[in-house]
Amino acid sequence: MKALTWHGKHDVRVDTVPDPVIQEPADIVVKVTTTGLCGSDLHLYEVLGPFLDAGDILGHEPMGIVEEVGPDVTALRVGDRVVVPFNVSCGTCFMCEQGLHSQCETTQVHEHGSGGSLFGYTKLYGQVPGGQAEYLRVPFGNTLPIAVPPGPADDRFVYLSDVLPTAWQAVDYAAVPPEGTVAVLGLGPIGDMAARIAAHRGAGQVIGIDIVPERLRRAQARGVHTFDLTEYGDKITDAVREATGGRGPDSVIDAVGMEAHGAPLAKGMQQVTTLLPDALASRMMQRAGVDRLTALHLAIELVRRGGTISLSGVYGGMADPLPLLTMFDKQIQLRMGQANVWRWVDDLLPLLTDADPLGVDDFATHRLPLAEAPHAYEMFQKKQDGAVKVLFTP
Repeated sequence: MKALTWHGKHDVRVDTVPDPVIQEPADIVVKVTTTGLCGSDLHLYEVLGPFLDAGDILGHEPMGIVEEVGPDVTALRVGDRVVVPFNVSCGTCFMCEQGLHSQCETTQVHEHGSGGSLFGYTKLYGQVPGGQAEYLRVPFGNTLPIAVPPGPADDRFVYLSDVLPTAWQAVDYAAVPPEGTVAVLGLGPIGDMAARIAAHRGAGQVIGIDIVPERLRRAQARGVHTFDLTEYGDKITDAVREATGGRGPDSVIDAVGMEAHGAPLAKGMQQVTTLLPDALASRMMQRAGVDRLTALHLAIELVRRGGTISLSGVYGGMADPLPLLTMFDKQIQLRMGQANVWRWVDDLLPLLTDADPLGVDDFATHRLPLAEAPHAYEMFQKKQDGAVKVLFTP
């Protein structure tokens, strides 16, 4: 089969690789019909190379048709249509029963002290082959795949794999009061969808902050009060406070993460690390790695006293300095973590109707064949051509 594989920094290729096969009695094999390019994939493209091997299959946002089932699979049949969550979670352990599927005890990566495994995402999370491919082996066939009905185009359901539950959790963790104000930092796929969900769930004012004109216009068209960070610069905090009665927003969602703009020192350290031998680089990143914290520092500045910050952007530094004096003084509540996909499925499925309140049907800005994935990664990483959400057709 064809699959998108990692070969080095800024080097991903569509290769011919062996087809996946049933390995355990509860496995299924899915013929992928649509698969997404996620902002988290750019971390693999840019800085997380020390935790990858050449030939690793990337991608964690697939859906498709069940091609084959193992002998213990009773919940699905060949031909069923499914979305595959990015968490590799069993659905039956203590953590899964708590709704913490990202911490699944069955798939935790004890070698690295990490939570549950993820599709297509480094040795730190199990090095499980990903879904930017023609076929995907999926374990826990009775409990992991999300069955969806035939009929509507894939765009209606594919975001259940990651974008929708990640954005929903970001808003839930933000604890926006009824008719309260939430600011979303970063209007890429997760930030854009989080802004839509916050409005749907009753936020009185949704503020969006970004530097990309196309993303700002896209959010503004859905009623988001947008601020162009390149225009406001270090005056952004004053501008947002002025728009929120002088206090700042009740909640802030950081949908940017470790590769924020405006942190040249941390960026330089990340770039140097990528030049080291993998064994040394991985040790440094696990013990002394630092993130670009511009977005998180801005969130701490913006949020009102006693407010809540929700982190959905990925952070990976082990030595990140944080302004704890300010955080303690402002009595900031902080919540974070990988999305627990299945925790939010029952909330999200009723919204994926013909009414389409979250605008999933036209959420994608680019639909490309898998053969064009290397170009799409570069385009998305450089924020070119208005790219917000890219879907591939294997």
